[in-house]
Parts: sequence; structure tokens; C-alpha cells
Amino acid sequence: MIVDLHTRLWTGPDPLGPAVAEQMRRRKHEPWQDPSADPDDYLEAMEPVDRCVLLGFESQALGGRITHEQVAGFVNRQPQKLLGFAGIDPKAGDPIASLERAVGLGLVGVVVSPAAAGFHPTDTRAMALFEACQDKQLPVLFESGVMLARDARMEFARPVLLDEVAREFPNLRIVLGSCGDPWVDEGVTLMAKHPKVYASIAGLVGRPWKLFNALLTAHQLGTAEQVLFGSNYPVNTPEQAIKTIYSVNTLTQGTQLPSVPREQLRNIVERDTLETLGLSRALAAHAHAASVRPADDIPVEPTQTSKKQEDPA
Repeated sequence: MIVDLHTRLWTGPDPLGPAVAEQMRRRKHEPWQDPSADPDDYLEAMEPVDRCVLLGFESQALGGRITHEQVAGFVNRQPQKLLGFAGIDPKAGDPIASLERAVGLGLVGVVVSPAAAGFHPTDTRAMALFEACQDKQLPVLFESGVMLARDARMEFARPVLLDEVAREFPNLRIVLGSCGDPWVDEGVTLMAKHPKVYASIAGLVGRPWKLFNALLTAHQLGTAEQVLFGSNYPVNTPEQAIKTIYSVNTLTQGTQLPSVPREQLRNIVERDTLETLGLSRALAAHAHAASVRPADDIPVEPTQTSKKQEDPA
């Protein structure tokens, strides 16, 4: 079982908000120009994996939004393979009502971006959302460095701020995006402290040396079983990410530096993330619901223009 926990769909970064788009273009980081960002090519790129998670996004502060309806509409094209996480900004309206709407659309997790949305992880509204997610047994993925545009609140992205969240909600499955980058050591230490805190390596697979150090630290602290695979598509494809993981030890060949056991690398790639995050039943229920409900029953607001079909808007 190979599960890609971190994918998005776009032909441009604009749905993430003007500040993020400006930052990405300034850094000449341009995955939206790659044809793999096309909706049809997304499915082709996902062929090496058994399941993939499509992430929404919401930041009122940065003016970015990928709605629940957009995520659910695309997930419903292949419900046997795709799952959707709802992007929720606790500061934007009623987060509990937003969560209920997302669950009603068949989304099975939540993604929040404290830095991008400008909220402290223990904000009262955020804690209410996390309590509701724990009650509904929905995992929460916390994004970090990928959204650090100029106007983002970088201090809110630190993994150490989630220690109180993990203490308050011991049954909430928390996923650190990019292993908490740029505070990877904090992220790995948090995993060592809390058994239901996990880390996606999606944002690290494009930087092999940083990935190596994160995986080695996790191995040395005994938290490698809490590391989950993600490609960060469309920045990287699953195929590229898998190759990078398996070749990470080549960086230290010919040196006296330690290496990450290959068995652990294989386990990261092949880990059943759905079972780890309690999503196996949710996937089966969503697939059944989609089989009895036509795809066009879900309203879809396009986030991108396909090269095969122009956006009617």
C-alpha cells in the first residue's frame, strides 16, 4: 500500500492567495507550468500510488481558498482512489459549521495552515475545531513552511506550539506537514513525546539533504514509524519522491556518517497511512456513498483550467 498524503491540484498558485503566488513566482518556483498540474495528468501522475489525498486550503488573511466543494468534486471522479481533506481557517466564520459541511461532502480529514491563516494553534476557535475533529475521529494536517509568504505569521508554524494541542486532545491524530520544517528537530521531538503525532515528508523530498537529516533523526529517536509518505504534488510527482527516498543514503556513501536503514525507507514508502490515521473505514464509506450518488450532485467550483477543457468562468 502506497499512500500519497499530500497533493494539490492547480495550474497556478493563485488559489493559495496573492501573497503566496507572489512569493512562489519571485522564487521562480513554478510547478503550475508543468503539464502534470493539469487535472487529467494528475490522475496519470498518481498511478504509482494506491491512494492519494487531495488537500483543500483556506486563509482569510492571505485571501486564498480551495473550497470543500472543489476538493469533493474532484475526489468524486475516482472515489476508490482519492480522498479529500478540507482546508479550514478557524478565524474565517464558523469552523464547526465548515467542518460539518465538509463531512457532509465526504471529506475525511482537515488541513489547517496556522502561519498562512495567522492564528496561534491554541486559539480558542482552533481548539474548538480540533476537539470536534477528535470527536469525529478526523486527522488534522498542519502545514508549515510551504505557506510562508511575506504576510504569513511564521511564528505560528513552530511544531512546539502543538504540544499543548496534543496534550489537550490525546486521541487526535496530528500530522506535521514537511515534518515541521524549518523546525524539523522540534517536529521529530514532538513525535517522540506524543504517539499520535505524525509527520509527512512531502515538503522535504525536493531537498534530499534535509530529508536525509530528518529521516536519520527520526530513526535515532525511534519515531520512524510515525513518518508518512507525501509527494507535495505538483511540486514533485510520487515517482520522483519515491526515488528520492530510496536514494537518500547515497548522500553519505564513502563517508563515516550514519545511514537510514533501508527497511525503514521501504516502510515509509509502503506504510498504510489510511490505517495509521484511521481513514480506512472513511474511504469505504465514501466510496459507497459516491457509488449511489452521481458525481454532478456535488457542485464544483474549478480551481484551475485544464489544458483539455477551458474553465467556463
